[in-house]
Amino acid sequence: MKPLIGFIKGVNLGGWLSQCDYSAERLERFITEDDFKTIASWGCDHVRLPIDYNIFEEGRDGFHCVLRAVIWAVKHGLGIIIDLHKTWGFSFDAGERENGFFDDAACQEKFFALWENLARCYGKYPQSVAFELLNEVTDKDYMPKWMRIAQSAVTRIRAFAPETKILLGGYWNNSVEAVPDLSAPFDKNVVYNFHCYDPLSFTHQHAPWVRHQDVSKDVSYAQSGASSEYFEARFLPAIQKADAEGAYLYCGEYGVIDRVDPREALEWYRAIHRVFEAHGIGRAAWSYRQMDFGISDARMDGVRDELIKNL
Repeated sequence: MKPLIGFIKGVNLGGWLSQCDYSAERLERFITEDDFKTIASWGCDHVRLPIDYNIFEEGRDGFHCVLRAVIWAVKHGLGIIIDLHKTWGFSFDAGERENGFFDDAACQEKFFALWENLARCYGKYPQSVAFELLNEVTDKDYMPKWMRIAQSAVTRIRAFAPETKILLGGYWNNSVEAVPDLSAPFDKNVVYNFHCYDPLSFTHQHAPWVRHQDVSKDVSYAQSGASSEYFEARFLPAIQKADAEGAYLYCGEYGVIDRVDPREALEWYRAIHRVFEAHGIGRAAWSYRQMDFGISDARMDGVRDELIKNL
């Protein structure tokens, strides 16, 4: 599989410009330049930057926020994936009702216009900046409409960013199962994207937001069934699809909740990492700070040095 040069080993900056209260304090202080310096010292080559449409609403200067992040990333030798986590009329979060994006032309036009503006700003830096059109489409039924919207978005972005890598994911919250059902790449710089928190009973145990599965029990790594062989089998159809299409393959989120003992989490990271490495799959761990998965949080102090070898 062709490697996604510059976007192989990364970490998410979740909760900074997304999934937050959007206060000035949050946008200005949750992540600082020192955090980019730290991430670079871990041996990462990029960050994934989730952003919500809210930061572009009246009273907030979303473009300034994104520009600052790009400047800090480039200064410290990091690439940056700008990920539109929530858009007008759509959220992956079950607590926020889907509000018509896939059928609402006005919402779609705002989506296209935002990406055109971001492409104008950053399309000239294809080695450093990549775009992720939309985080975690939920229902499988949305896919025909989503593929049409995505193709239109890519066409409009390409007027300003002809060589920028554009990440495209599918249903069930970017499930790896959705990759074989993605359209053929719209061009040579479209990247197939998936997320992996498998098995959920281990990585999300006791997570209060999980409703579709019982995650109320303590599950050890040994009980989870996770192993390199497990992930190899899970990823194989996606790997085959990417190989058949001559496409890149990328895992935009993976990680283990902070309810799990850090040494148990480390075993999971080791297992999934071996498969990423074997197939040259780029990835970004969720997440750098807090957000129930924080790698930089104090609880990870005893295993962090070993863990960052397995990102």
